[in-house]
Amino acid sequence: MAVRKAKAAVCALAFGGLDPGGGAGILADARAFSRAGVLGCAVVATSTVQSTSGLRSAHPIDVKEVEAQAREVLRVQDVRAMKTGALGSIANVKAVARIAGKHSHLPLVVDTVMLPTRGSTRLLEPAATKALREELLPRATLVTVNVPEAEALTGLRVTRLREAEAAAKILLKTGAFAILIKGGHLTGKRAIDLLVCADGETEELSAERLDIGPTHGTGCTLASLVAGRLAREEVVARTSGDLIDVLKWAKRVHHASLEEARSVGGDLRVLFLDGR
Repeated sequence: MAVRKAKAAVCALAFGGLDPGGGAGILADARAFSRAGVLGCAVVATSTVQSTSGLRSAHPIDVKEVEAQAREVLRVQDVRAMKTGALGSIANVKAVARIAGKHSHLPLVVDTVMLPTRGSTRLLEPAATKALREELLPRATLVTVNVPEAEALTGLRVTRLREAEAAAKILLKTGAFAILIKGGHLTGKRAIDLLVCADGETEELSAERLDIGPTHGTGCTLASLVAGRLAREEVVARTSGDLIDVLKWAKRVHHASLEEARSVGGDLRVLFLDGR
């Protein structure tokens, strides 16, 4: 009997934290990649002790191990996009920036994870913020940043869309192609994410603000939906039109998953992305 030739599939690679509870980090990334139609691969950059009741502790993985994980996957597998989340240490930020530089043909989505949804332990050491801004963001196709992260990276106060646009324009000066300031921390009946691109295009992505209770993994999921779609469509997204189309798809899927967020025990709900 002839062996049936397997259909080729592409991969997206996440660098981030391992959440044993499954709600956030690289497990959330993997669900989002799968929803986008690609195989999820992951480099563990930070190990954590957490559940759906919050983060207890976080420990950066040794940079040599991070580099070895990434090198092996990128050597063998058909990775078409990369995404970063909780990197933990300045050494890991610098290492991922070097890896991104060596694979600059791949779209890179940088989710600037610093603090967890719940818990006081940091997911990025304070000393690493400068390296994040100066070494990793310049490699990014898209930077996804919430309001507290935008304030930490720019020193600006962000309470409304006009201030979000000002923060985005400062972050664009790093060399990133596009900045998405997420509107979850702003007020108003609608949650508005603001995209500002280096070519001057801007886009407001508006959705009904949902009252669903505390949920985690939302930022990981949105960024990975974008990265997964970029991988699947083989879009470098160096034009604002391509990126806006991908983001609109990601926002639709993300919003639908928020509406269906479920409890698995603990205090924080989880996104499943399975359409149920």
